[in-house]
Amino acid sequence: MKRTSLKYDIIVVGGGHAGVEAAYAASKAGLSIGLITMDTNALARMSCNPAIGGSAKGQIVREIDALGGLMGETTDRCGVQFKLLNKSKGEAVWSPRAQVDKRKYESYISAKIRNVDSVDLIRDEVVGVDVVGNRVDSCLLRSGNTIYSQSIIITSGTFMDGLIHIGDRKIPAGRMGESGSVGLTSSLVSLGIQTGRLKTGTPPRLKKNSVNWSNTDIVFGDESPTPFSFSTKEFAPQNIPCHTIRTTDDAHAIIKKNINHSPLFSGDIGGVGPRYCPSIEDKINRFSHHSSHLLFLEPEWSGSDQIYLNGFSTSLPESVQIESLRAIPGLESVAFYRPGYAIEYDYFPPSQLTSTLESKIVSGLFFAGQINGTSGYEEAAAQGLIAGINASCCVKNIEQLTLGREESYIGVLIDDLITKDTLEPYRMFTSRAEYRLSLRYSNADQRLFPYAEKFGLSNLARSSKHNKKAQALKSVFELLSKPVSPGLINNKVKEPTSGAQLIKRPEISLESFQSNYFDVIKTPFLEPWERSELLHEAFVSIKYEGYIKRQNASIQKNKKLNLVKLPLFLDYLSMVGLSREASEKLSSIKPETLGQASRISGVSPSDISVLTVYLKNK
Repeated sequence: MKRTSLKYDIIVVGGGHAGVEAAYAASKAGLSIGLITMDTNALARMSCNPAIGGSAKGQIVREIDALGGLMGETTDRCGVQFKLLNKSKGEAVWSPRAQVDKRKYESYISAKIRNVDSVDLIRDEVVGVDVVGNRVDSCLLRSGNTIYSQSIIITSGTFMDGLIHIGDRKIPAGRMGESGSVGLTSSLVSLGIQTGRLKTGTPPRLKKNSVNWSNTDIVFGDESPTPFSFSTKEFAPQNIPCHTIRTTDDAHAIIKKNINHSPLFSGDIGGVGPRYCPSIEDKINRFSHHSSHLLFLEPEWSGSDQIYLNGFSTSLPESVQIESLRAIPGLESVAFYRPGYAIEYDYFPPSQLTSTLESKIVSGLFFAGQINGTSGYEEAAAQGLIAGINASCCVKNIEQLTLGREESYIGVLIDDLITKDTLEPYRMFTSRAEYRLSLRYSNADQRLFPYAEKFGLSNLARSSKHNKKAQALKSVFELLSKPVSPGLINNKVKEPTSGAQLIKRPEISLESFQSNYFDVIKTPFLEPWERSELLHEAFVSIKYEGYIKRQNASIQKNKKLNLVKLPLFLDYLSMVGLSREASEKLSSIKPETLGQASRISGVSPSDISVLTVYLKNK
C-alpha cells in the first residue's frame, strides 16, 4: 500500500475479478482510485475452477482484452493448457478456453495493480455508504475511518452476508477460510436499493497422490493454441493435461440415499442456485435417466498436488462426498484437501441499474460482478471493466459507454441483466446472443478497439498493432477478390475463379481454405496465430455474407427503438392500454429506451405500440 487518503476520485469495494478490472480501467483516466478489500493478498483469486474462457465466455475475455482489460493478457501469461472449443460446430460459436495456474494468475494481477501509481490498496471492510442529496459522498470502513469519493463501485462478490453450507454445517464466510462482509447490505437497503439471496457452489479439492491415474482418460489442449490477448507475441504455452472420469451407479446410489442431508433438498438453503451449473445431487435428481456423469480432474497450478474435481459441485456432508467418490474406479482411496460446499450470499437485482451499471436510485453508485446475480470470472470481469470506465466518465461528467447487443457479448450480458428477471445466477451462452454470427471471438478487436481509443484505454503499441492487422485483413479481402489458379482449393473447379467465389461453395471448409492460402498471405509482422485468424475472419465473412446482411438489417431496425429515450420516472401504472403485467414490469425496471422496454419479459409488441403512441402524443 502506497498511502491511504481520506478522499479518492473513485472507490472500488472488493478485490475480485470485477474489482481489479474496475480499478485498472478507472486508473487509465488519470483519476485516484482507492481499492478496498479485506485481503490485499487475494486480488483476483480464482476461488472456483482454475480456468478462463469457454463457450461464449471466451468471446467475453477477447472483448475485455480489446477494451484494454487485464484478463486476456494474464491468462496468456499464466495458462497451462489452451483449447478452442466448439470446433465441430459453426465458426461463429468457436470459443477459446484455458486451464490456468491460479497462483501465478493471482500474483500477476497483484503485481499489475500494485504497480499503478494512482491505485491505493486499502486493507479494510466497507460497512456503509453515505449519500448527500442523490449522490454518493463517502463510505464507512470497519476500522471506523470514513473515505470520501465522487463515485463508488461495489464488487463484493459472494462476501455480503455469505453463508457456507456443508451438510448441516453452516459457516459464515465469503468463501472457505475467508470472513464474509456484514453491514453493507443493510446500508444499501436503507438507501432504497432492493436485495435478494442467491446460491452457488464448488466441488471438493482432491489430493493428487490419492487418485489412481491409470483409471482416468488423459485430455490435452490444442497443439497450435490460440491466445486470448491481441497483443500476445511468440505464443508457446505449456500443454499440461487434464483427466476425465465418470460417475457410477454405486456412487449415484450413495448420493440418493443421503439426498436429504443436502441443504439444497432439506430446505436449509433459500437462495436459488445456477441451473446451468448444477450440483451433483441436483444432476442425479434431475437427470435420473443418465447412468453416469463426466468429471474433469484439473490441476490448480503447475506441479499442483491439489486437484479440482470439475462436475462434482456439492453441499453434501463431507463423509458422503468421500463415500460416493470412492465408489468410482480410480478414486477408491481418494482424500480431500477441502470438501465441496455451497454458499448463499446477498445480491442486488440488476434491473435497478442503467445500461452503464450505475444505480437508478443513487448517482455515482455502480455495481459489478456476482452481486448483480451473475456467475463466472469472465462475466464479473466484464462488468468491472465497464463500471470502471463509466465511473471515470461520471466523475469527469462526460458521456458514458453503453455497448449494444449487436456489438458485443458484454452488451448482451448487461442488457439481459437490466431487462430480464434474475431469478438464478446468470451465465453467458452463445445462444443468448441473437447476433452471434457477427460476434466472433476473432473479430472482438475490430468491433471494440474504437471504444478503447475513444475512452483512453489503449496505448501506442496496441493502436499500431490494431492498424497493421486491419490493413492486413483488407489486403486479404483484396487478394480473395482476384482469380486463383484452377484446383488451388477444389479440383472440381476448372476455370480461374476468385477465392471469394470458391469460399461460397458448400464443400469448401475452413481447414482446406487455410491450408492452401496460409503461405500466400504476406504478413511478416503478424504472428502465425494472427495470420490464421485473419483467414478465419475472411472465410466466415464471405461464407455467411447473406446471413450477415439479413442480420444487419435487423440490427438497424432495432437501433431505431434504442434511440427512443424513455423518461426514467414515467407513470406506467396509469397508462391506458398497457397490460397489467407490462405496466408492473415497466414500473419496476424503468427502462431507459423503447428498445430496452421491448426486451422485458412480459412486455408484448402491443404494449410497445401503446408506448409509442403515448410518446408521440406527449
